[in-house]
Amino acid sequence: MQGRNTVHWEDGAKSPETDTMKIFDLSGRIALITGSSKGIGLAVARGLAEAGATVVLNGRDRSALEAAGATLKAAGHTVHLSSFDVTDMAAVQAGVAAIEADVGPIEILINNAGMQFRTPLADYPVERWHQLFATNVNSVFFVGQTVARHMIARGHGKIINVCSVQSELARPGIAPYTATKGAVKNLTKGMATDWAKFGLQINGLAPGYFKTELNAALVADKDFSAWLEKRTPAGRWGDVDELIGAAIFLASDASSFINGHILYVDGGITSSL
Repeated sequence: MQGRNTVHWEDGAKSPETDTMKIFDLSGRIALITGSSKGIGLAVARGLAEAGATVVLNGRDRSALEAAGATLKAAGHTVHLSSFDVTDMAAVQAGVAAIEADVGPIEILINNAGMQFRTPLADYPVERWHQLFATNVNSVFFVGQTVARHMIARGHGKIINVCSVQSELARPGIAPYTATKGAVKNLTKGMATDWAKFGLQINGLAPGYFKTELNAALVADKDFSAWLEKRTPAGRWGDVDELIGAAIFLASDASSFINGHILYVDGGITSSL
């Protein structure tokens, strides 16, 4: 099935509609970004807005969401706020229905909501295990399935699930987080397997180590930062703005035949021992 994201060539020539700028242009498209009041989610929302998208910010903290929205609006972007709990299926369904009715069709979904809790695995509290899976995995399924049903009916749509280098690699003290991000990686592949035939592209965006609120304690740890800089071929932490290009690529027509792929933006850490 061909959707709006299909790019065509004839006789080996490039269509005027596939020039470099057009295939990355998100003008007129509505993007829902979960967990977007700060950090990676907010940076990606800003990037999509700069590419022309109307962005819908999501988070549970309404005041933080309003502050984030005000920042984007001050820069001249079209922004809407939707503060529903992504771990509650009923809330997700109501929230998505409201966006579809009041803002318009969601053509881009970025499942970014996530959390971390670090402690040795032998001491890991079971309630934290359940909370971590609810936030990092259940939310991807709940929001992904709900939005995809609308996309399938329209014959096109982009879903980007935020994975991690921990989708591939483990580190002491974060085994449950690694398990959640491994699950998101394979859920992404499963979504693509089931939904690509309906004109959807579902891919993963996997950050390495970035300076965010979630990693603030690690950034402040001089020993850890020294280890990370030595371990990473690029020799440094990533800046959240360095995720924007990859997000726009996966959200745009430029990735029209990419499905089930996990794009690592990690300074080379998953490529080197």
